[in-house]
Amino acid sequence: MKLKKTLKSFMALLLIVGGATSSFAQRAESFSIIPKPVSIQAKDLTFKLSNQTQIVVKSEDTRKMVSLFNDLVWDRYKIRLAVSPFDVAKNAIILEETTPANQEEYALDVNQDQIVIKGGNAGIFYGLQTLLQLIENVDGQLAVPGVAITDKPEFGYRGVMLDVSRHFFTLDQLKKIVDQMAYFKFNRLHWHLTDDQGWRLEIKKYPKLTEISAWRDSTIIGRYSDFKPFVYDGEKHGGYYTQEEAREFVKYAADRKITVIPEIEVPGHSTAVLTAYPELGNATGPYHVLGYWGVMPTIFGPHEATFKFIEDVLTEVMDIFPSEYIHIGGDEAPKDEWKESSIAQNFIKKNKIKDEHELQSYFTNRVGEFLKKHGRRLIGWDEILEGGGLAQDAVVMSWRGEKGGIAAAQSGHDVIMTPNSYLYIDYLQSKDAASEPLSIGGFVSLDKVYSYNPRPATLTQEEQKHILGVQANLWTEYIPTNNKLEYMLFPRMLALSEVAWTGSVRQNYDEFTTQRLPKRLVDLEQSDINYRIPEAKVEVGVNNVSGRKTVTITPFVANSTVYYTIDGHKADNNGTLYRGTFEMPFVGAGQKPLKLNYVIETPGGRISSMFTDSLGVE
Repeated sequence: MKLKKTLKSFMALLLIVGGATSSFAQRAESFSIIPKPVSIQAKDLTFKLSNQTQIVVKSEDTRKMVSLFNDLVWDRYKIRLAVSPFDVAKNAIILEETTPANQEEYALDVNQDQIVIKGGNAGIFYGLQTLLQLIENVDGQLAVPGVAITDKPEFGYRGVMLDVSRHFFTLDQLKKIVDQMAYFKFNRLHWHLTDDQGWRLEIKKYPKLTEISAWRDSTIIGRYSDFKPFVYDGEKHGGYYTQEEAREFVKYAADRKITVIPEIEVPGHSTAVLTAYPELGNATGPYHVLGYWGVMPTIFGPHEATFKFIEDVLTEVMDIFPSEYIHIGGDEAPKDEWKESSIAQNFIKKNKIKDEHELQSYFTNRVGEFLKKHGRRLIGWDEILEGGGLAQDAVVMSWRGEKGGIAAAQSGHDVIMTPNSYLYIDYLQSKDAASEPLSIGGFVSLDKVYSYNPRPATLTQEEQKHILGVQANLWTEYIPTNNKLEYMLFPRMLALSEVAWTGSVRQNYDEFTTQRLPKRLVDLEQSDINYRIPEAKVEVGVNNVSGRKTVTITPFVANSTVYYTIDGHKADNNGTLYRGTFEMPFVGAGQKPLKLNYVIETPGGRISSMFTDSLGVE
């Protein structure tokens, strides 16, 4: 019913504007495409999609994309489109691979008889994702509204980091996330594979990494600070990916235009490795794979056996991952062990290194040089800037705010922006921590993510060219389940998709949440994604006749239902059903102001947390 109303509204809009030219913003509101395209022009026509529709494909690479597209159409609408190598005049989707300067650029033109998608190989893939979002089911007939779209990304690097070390996740779950990343036009998955709490990749030359380092005996319950001493769950946790499984995952992602970037942490976050190979440390053992969180003092010892280990590991890693970039961590590496270690101090003297910070630079550059010899580039967290002398081709991932990224860009380094204050999506999604699942803390709301501009104004235009793109990070200390992984990712990942693809000039948060996000959240629900139901838009006005406050509630999930209370008591689906704008009662002198409590129920029957709005009274 909602889709029928949406189509009627769309047709009414066309009748109103007729042949007149309207602004991009007005046109964009007629469609629910995420991320928002560069240019979109509506037409007064419809393409009818059926199992008689053919897809015209001329190359094998494009045929693979069409197979994926067909699977998604089947999952949603139970039709499968025929694929033809021959030209078809009517009832056809025609894919024309071109050679634009930007291979991710595409043009999509919907007419009554044909849909034509032109672009580079990746561009055609993204055009198909846009087409999938445009399909509507109107009284049992699949239809695509007439439209002409030209589109390309704002940034070449559009990423999400998944930490599988703190908690292990199966390939099936990771593939589920990759499917959504592709749908919203992400192209990099940063795979955090190693840390103090577990090593997750088979390395054939070092079997103890998966025999010992991949497993911990137990994990603390609650937040780090909840229990002193820690209380452990008593359950063994761990797992790893065989090289064959990792290759399978890399191919799965690549088929969806996503490059998987592995992260192998050095020199810190090394406790799990040193548990299996203590000789690589600073003689500070014994070690054990940790079941609690935090920054640990353990760090690789700077001796030749360590560098041989790292190079051996990276040799096998590079054989699995074709990515140009290899992430080597470099963050949170305390130097206390190096200061006290005779091994480290002798190494510093022998190599005429200034201090322990410069020793980390030596460490980073030596690993970077090894990667460079094999045609790869090093990425590291912004701590790799400390100590100076960072190799020019190293890429800096700025996480402690923007300071590191700004300094790196000013020094000529390429940068990926991922500041914790905007893009750490393991942080709380509400200031009311009691209403949210356990998390590491912090606060990064949907609108906070959406508001981020990866190009700092303090950089010159030339320096801004070093900003390759943007990434959200999902650390999993407090995320042990698939449902919680999805809850923390979505819908914030959708907001990031517009930061990364659409760009700040064309972004509009109100339009994003009220016009385009609602249908996409229904998509997530139909795909069995456990997204967080976001707070509604609550508008407070005044009835000029009665003088009473008026309240309008606009939920961000299509076809959802709102229940509310205004008497200070709990809101659930026993509360008052929201039917439209309502008036608040007057409150007498000396009485507390009334507040709105409400919950949102989705079409699939999921109910949000209870949200409270002060209605303009703080």
